[in-house]
Amino acid sequence: MIPKAFSRLAPMLEGIVPIGPEERRGRIAKAQRLMSVHGMDAVFLEAGSALDYFTGIRWGRSERMMAAVIPAEGDIVTLCPAFEEDRLREMLLFGDEVRVWEEHESPFRLVAEALSGMGVARGCLGVEASTRFFLVDGIRDACSGLTLVSADPITIPCRGIKSSAEIALIQRAMDITAEAFKACIAQLHEGMSQVEFVELSVAAHKAMGVRGHIDVQFGESTALPHGSRKMTTLVAGDVVLMDGGCTVEGYCSDISRTIVFGKATKWQREIWVLEKRAQAAAFNAAQIGAPMESVDASARKVIVDAGFGPGYEVPGLPHRTGHGIGLDIHEHYYVVKGNATPLAAGMCFSNEPMIAIDGEFGIRLEDCMYMTEEGPRYFTEPSPAIDQPFAD
Repeated sequence: MIPKAFSRLAPMLEGIVPIGPEERRGRIAKAQRLMSVHGMDAVFLEAGSALDYFTGIRWGRSERMMAAVIPAEGDIVTLCPAFEEDRLREMLLFGDEVRVWEEHESPFRLVAEALSGMGVARGCLGVEASTRFFLVDGIRDACSGLTLVSADPITIPCRGIKSSAEIALIQRAMDITAEAFKACIAQLHEGMSQVEFVELSVAAHKAMGVRGHIDVQFGESTALPHGSRKMTTLVAGDVVLMDGGCTVEGYCSDISRTIVFGKATKWQREIWVLEKRAQAAAFNAAQIGAPMESVDASARKVIVDAGFGPGYEVPGLPHRTGHGIGLDIHEHYYVVKGNATPLAAGMCFSNEPMIAIDGEFGIRLEDCMYMTEEGPRYFTEPSPAIDQPFAD
């Protein structure tokens, strides 16, 4: 049953501006420049977020290949089953060449023919990282003279730097999820199940015009970063860790909040405050030109200096401090030890150090941020206090 309080929630998509064809053409042009730098003749993209990023085509993955090939020079070519051609053409924003295959034919022959038509049958093909093995294997067999390499040097620099239009879409998704959090937190009650909370979060997002949800953990299971399979119900004194998001035009939100249901103990408050200090340290370290690993190191130092850890040991911070966010909820660039990538304007990533204490509880505060030439900016302002998850 949906609470009457949810009646105040209303769609929040007015004024949304989708990514347009011109911006996508600019993305392809950047990819082609990078191909020249890295010695690639073309890039293969199967259905997924990378295909969406460059072409605007949103297509579910199945055993039937649907893909696009971006050449280092010239126009993009798309490939799909013959019976899907009309549906595909409805989605095309540019690039009129569509090659199709019948059910009994090999789609990999199409890839070979497309590359041959581009003059790169014996060249170097970059393959997007999430491409499934059977596609890579089929292309390799059909294109014996081709060298297959990772397309990461092309796709990561393109997707890792967000435009103002992308940041605006992420911001709207964050705003919606923040409202869903507030609505659902207000419904917490003794005996509430995790399933009940998640169902409420789905309804809250739906009321605002999007698909989304918020996962929740109660009590000891909050010490596990992604929770436990054990289903629990809420009792007074439980730490409540919530983590969720939605998508707007494909762009993700991701927020975590940790509170205590009822009165927090002195120990719970101390760890919550330590977590907030670690999150603040990460934010302050995120300056243009600084290596991404320095953001992780700054958050981790606060936690280790307080006697936890070291490294990923628990009690302490068991995972990286953050991940990039965009069309995928987890994408490059990652805020982790060993990532020396310099911070640059347009990068978007989460700031979520965690303090996990096995057998007791865990505290995670997650707010995503984006880099400007003047430094970092938050999409959502951090929690002011353990009993005040949002600033307003």
